[in-house]
Amino acid sequence: MRYKNVCVEAFGYELPATVVTSMDLEMRLAPVYQKLNLSFGRLEMMTGIRERRFWDDGFAPSRAGIKAADKAIERSGVRREDIGCLLYTSVSRDFLEPATATVVHDSLGLPPAAMIFDISNACLGFINGMVTLANMIELGQVKAGVVVGCENSKPLVEATIDRLLQDPNVTRDKLKLAFATLTLGSGAVAAVLTHSSLSRHGHKLLGGVTRTASQHNHLCRIDTDVAFFDLDRVPDMSTDYEGVLKNGLRLAPITWEATKEELGWKNSDVDRVFTHQVSVVHSKLLFQTLGLDLSKDFSTVEYLGNIGSVSLPITVAIGIDHGCVTPGDKVAMLGIGSGLVCLMLGLEW
Repeated sequence: MRYKNVCVEAFGYELPATVVTSMDLEMRLAPVYQKLNLSFGRLEMMTGIRERRFWDDGFAPSRAGIKAADKAIERSGVRREDIGCLLYTSVSRDFLEPATATVVHDSLGLPPAAMIFDISNACLGFINGMVTLANMIELGQVKAGVVVGCENSKPLVEATIDRLLQDPNVTRDKLKLAFATLTLGSGAVAAVLTHSSLSRHGHKLLGGVTRTASQHNHLCRIDTDVAFFDLDRVPDMSTDYEGVLKNGLRLAPITWEATKEELGWKNSDVDRVFTHQVSVVHSKLLFQTLGLDLSKDFSTVEYLGNIGSVSLPITVAIGIDHGCVTPGDKVAMLGIGSGLVCLMLGLEW
């Protein structure tokens, strides 16, 4: 993928007010820890995640998505009547039908001619949305558009804790499969992309590469979609944490080498790197495997946890607000999601 006319004009994001520490979750699991003779503090020790944020009970993902998108549009300076596409891209949705994008579109007051739909691809949904919108802009189908996502992890984390506490035959292996779920956090983010002719800032989306290793689709699973039949049931999530890490670190260098070839980059050309935030351990191993300088990383996982599809873009948005990206910087966005699917993008800020 190469783009000549696509700019990333602005980001906006929202974070929940409620902070939940890793120790808070472990204390709720005290009976399980005591039964299995486990020490407290292991969740933060193994992941580097000290806390994450949760939305309130009954929270609709579109609510924060709307706020994030509104901020991004205002920051971009793009007229709402020029926005020709809105994509909602998260695992968390208001409902199965209609598309959550319809709720966001209606609340933002965007043109009725705008193309709107949902995209879902686990943790890669948002940057898949960026690519989809960029393709439309490059083809001349739209002049500008918005990609938005919001993840609400609290119901899944709560259900996981309840299942572990109620399981009379809980084992270390069962806890291990639930471990990744306990790293999840919540948040919302949006990005406005435009044709270069509309851009005020000239932050260019250069292109990128995707690679898949779909033979590993079994490593991270959320239950069969039962919402049509049991509206009160929260699906169960299980993850082979080590399997995802090992095979992800095999797929990432293949994707990164192809990305560098596509963009004409070398490792030394990259000024700032943003990754999908899984854990501190994942980040260090990823940089080591790709031969990248860890000092070029910007991390949010310590205080936001893994926010799924929102993790990578919200980290970019926060990094920009912190002044970590300056004009002319070459920026790498490294995404990987369960499946396994890898998508890496390059920007010139």
